[in-house]
Amino acid sequence: MDSFTKELFKELYSPSHKGPAEMSNTAKAELENLYQKASSEDLTQPILDFFLQMRNCARENGIVPTDLGFSEEQLTALAAKHAQIDEHGVTVGGRLNRALPIASEAGQRTTDYLARKDIEVPSGIQLWETIQQNIHNIQTSLGMTDKDWQSYTGQLKFAIDKVETLAKIINLPDQAVKEVLRVTQSYRMRLTPYYASLIMPEKVNDPVLLQSVPTGEMIDNIGEEIPPVAADHSPARLIDQFYPRVVTIKATNMCAMYCTHCLRIAHIGKKDRIYAKTAYREALDYIRRNPTIRDLLITGGDAFVLPNDMLRWLLSELDAIDHVTVKRLGTRIPVTAPMRIDNELLDIIGASNDMKPVRVVTQINTAQEITPVSREGFRKLAKCTSALLNQAVLMKGINDTQVKMWKLCETIQEAYVRPYYIFNCSYRNPQFAHLRVPVEVGRDIVESMYGNISGDAIPRFIATAGGKIPLHRDNVVSATEKDIILRKPWSGEEVIYPDANQKEYQRQKFAFAKY
Repeated sequence: MDSFTKELFKELYSPSHKGPAEMSNTAKAELENLYQKASSEDLTQPILDFFLQMRNCARENGIVPTDLGFSEEQLTALAAKHAQIDEHGVTVGGRLNRALPIASEAGQRTTDYLARKDIEVPSGIQLWETIQQNIHNIQTSLGMTDKDWQSYTGQLKFAIDKVETLAKIINLPDQAVKEVLRVTQSYRMRLTPYYASLIMPEKVNDPVLLQSVPTGEMIDNIGEEIPPVAADHSPARLIDQFYPRVVTIKATNMCAMYCTHCLRIAHIGKKDRIYAKTAYREALDYIRRNPTIRDLLITGGDAFVLPNDMLRWLLSELDAIDHVTVKRLGTRIPVTAPMRIDNELLDIIGASNDMKPVRVVTQINTAQEITPVSREGFRKLAKCTSALLNQAVLMKGINDTQVKMWKLCETIQEAYVRPYYIFNCSYRNPQFAHLRVPVEVGRDIVESMYGNISGDAIPRFIATAGGKIPLHRDNVVSATEKDIILRKPWSGEEVIYPDANQKEYQRQKFAFAKY
């Protein structure tokens, strides 16, 4: 008998009450039936039920087993039977007095989340009926046929890039329309009809709306824009390189939609571009000349916006370079225009993955972006890639609570995508100040996941400051109201990282809520 079971027996034979209370004949008969079932069946649960009832008798009524006609030898034999039946030799005392209370306590930690997650943060799958009604309304407003809607070319052809078009499908207040018009004079706006259908019209500061429709803060936020990554980390044409063995090819400036928090806002420009092959060849030549490079990310813009012929050619060129062993494709297409994921694209990716691993790296920021359509796209991609990884951006009003972020990570994991990074929203661009979240808030959210959701659904919290710096507490050297000193774990170098403005973060009236 192990110590846990000895502890249980001690409690059974040392009741808290003085003297046994009366017990009805019906209760005694039920207990006898429990004992007979536990003795006759080769199952652990009846044994557990019997001991649980005996413990309740001792705790609540001061009744010991001998008062009910059960000898210590009988209970000892029953306890031994439990350990013999269990494949791992778990004892009845360990299960009843330790394992079950621990499991119950763990369950209580997630009770609040489970009660709130589907109400406060429904996924696109749960909202699908409403989204289908949105689809019908948008198709009617834009004059799209079913064929237009279901094709990638149709989604691009009818992409919403003018405020007047936006106003037809989203009921925005007049003042909000004026503000969006003011912003679009300086910054591009584009969202696919599909992505627009994910917006819940009755929800102020809907998380999809905030990501796709620019607000006045992008103009009004005051600050000096840090020059985009270019000369300081671009050793060759189209190439960015922060690390010795990893490079990025910025293959296009195009996206199916333009996010309001885009880190590469300066690269987008005013015109969509796919570059001349001479530019790509120079980038490839740089990779060939540097045998230390093993990991290559094709991004943009969006890698999936590249024509199939161009993507096939780029991947084949990379597959022919011996020292390139891993390829990644950066894309938001699976949640902004999942119609792009057709058999030809899947074949291209699958053929390259057969040569060397291809990983698709996407960005999903809210569970609302996962619909039956996007989930199906990810399911297909999962069959022809080595991994699907998500890099979310932590943003105010979108995913900056435990419930929102836990739901996001669990939802994308169920959609075949592994949560990989959570980026703190960029400080390089003052345009995004209203969306930034204090580092401490992000750390609390990520650390709250440990022990409460699946381990491989927990992403790393990252700040981009001359490279990706994990925001573990050990990497935070010191902090003031404005700045945080971070230590790069790979070099020990300390860098200043401006934190989100606390007053700005706490301001309730922002974006569309102002109207």
